[in-house]
Amino acid sequence: MLEIRSLDASYGETQVLRGISLDVAEGEIVTLIGRNGAGKSTTMKSIMGDIPRRTGSIKFKGQEIIDLGAERICKLGIGYVPEDRGMFGTLSVLENLTIAKPQNPTAWPLDRIFTLFPVLKARAHQRATTLSGGEQQMLAIARPLYMGSSFLLLDEPTEGLAPVIIDAIGQVVAQLKKAGLTVLLVEQNLPFATSVADRHNLMENGRIIRTLTNDDVIREEGELLAHLGV
Repeated sequence: MLEIRSLDASYGETQVLRGISLDVAEGEIVTLIGRNGAGKSTTMKSIMGDIPRRTGSIKFKGQEIIDLGAERICKLGIGYVPEDRGMFGTLSVLENLTIAKPQNPTAWPLDRIFTLFPVLKARAHQRATTLSGGEQQMLAIARPLYMGSSFLLLDEPTEGLAPVIIDAIGQVVAQLKKAGLTVLLVEQNLPFATSVADRHNLMENGRIIRTLTNDDVIREEGELLAHLGV
């Protein structure tokens, strides 16, 4: 579904990604793990068209998208949930959810979204800033579903959340996979990553240095945590 080959990306004169290559098959959940500054979020932004200085190849469903802007990439079915969640603080939960119109026939109707996220229905007319961190994360995930995304880029969805909320986010991700969505996930929480993902890509200095199975991550968790500085 997603094929990246020899991807380089830079901010100004500073090169951040160096020859990234990875694949995500339809229905898979694949992670990017690595220290802060390894290039994980830059990889996400490059896929989404938010990094202007890119070279290499990014194909989505066989179509080359490296020269497309974020709006056109979104219309193809890629949804981005940034680390900061991107809430509009002055708008209600419902307004945040529906501010962007559905882009294609795979869009989830509100009743389906509220079935997966009942808390959003209960809080629909509250300002988004009144939500807890976990509720804001659920809203951030719900927005691309409403728009019709079939492929989600989730950047650190569990960061700063309590363990019980992390478990709830894990259940949501499992439901998304069951519904047929594909996910590329940036995650530092290795137990969470192995509970939801199929494969893991370890990044260092803008490169993918290893691809690991869940068994690899579980077996080497101590060494990986030391490498990540967690």
